[in-house]
Amino acid sequence: MVRLPLTPEDIERGERLGALLRRARGSRSLLDVALEAGVSQETLRKIESGRVATPAFPTIAAIADALGLSLDLLWSEIAHAQGVSPR
Repeated sequence: MVRLPLTPEDIERGERLGALLRRARGSRSLLDVALEAGVSQETLRKIESGRVATPAFPTIAAIADALGLSLDLLWSEIAHAQGVSPR
């Protein structure tokens, strides 16, 4: 499988997603949210820090569910910051 290099936009979007998830997590621990989402603590840490710029959709869906966030909200926040129409 050939992996294409990430664009600056991919990296920026990943950083915005990570920041949004970090804010939504608030005072809950990484471990608590990771366990509820069914992902490893390290995976959540990497996503929140922007080190995983393009996480898999099922991973983000599980984390969003654990945080009580809608996927529509996530997309609109990320798209709005990029100046992209959310629909």
